[in-house]
Amino acid sequence: MDFRSLHVYKIGFQLAMEIYEISKSFPKEEKYSLTDQIRRSSRSTCSNVAEAYRKKNYPKHKSKLTDSDGENSETLVWLEFAYACKYIGEDEFKKFEAKTQEIGKLINYMILNPEKFSSSKDLN
Repeated sequence: MDFRSLHVYKIGFQLAMEIYEISKSFPKEEKYSLTDQIRRSSRSTCSNVAEAYRKKNYPKHKSKLTDSDGENSETLVWLEFAYACKYIGEDEFKKFEAKTQEIGKLINYMILNPEKFSSSKDLN
């Protein structure tokens, strides 16, 4: 099994790609603020999960999971701005919000149950 098999990675990757597609329609003046930030944070959610998975046999791997959780929360904030600015509709926002919540729950589960993602029994 590798990180691409993790449910949290699959959902996170899908969300990042959906955000990429929808953010193409954001106004040009948002290119270096909202568009860039929302794309970065959504992609960082996945990349930090992947890095945490590769470091799963080390006690400090949780730091990458907490980074991922933080990036996921940041993504939700940027989505709230996109919705408030009327760049996305309510239905899109709710769909994206539900995915960020699911991702957050899965990351939290990984943080609280590291033994299920590691071959090492020394993780706390």
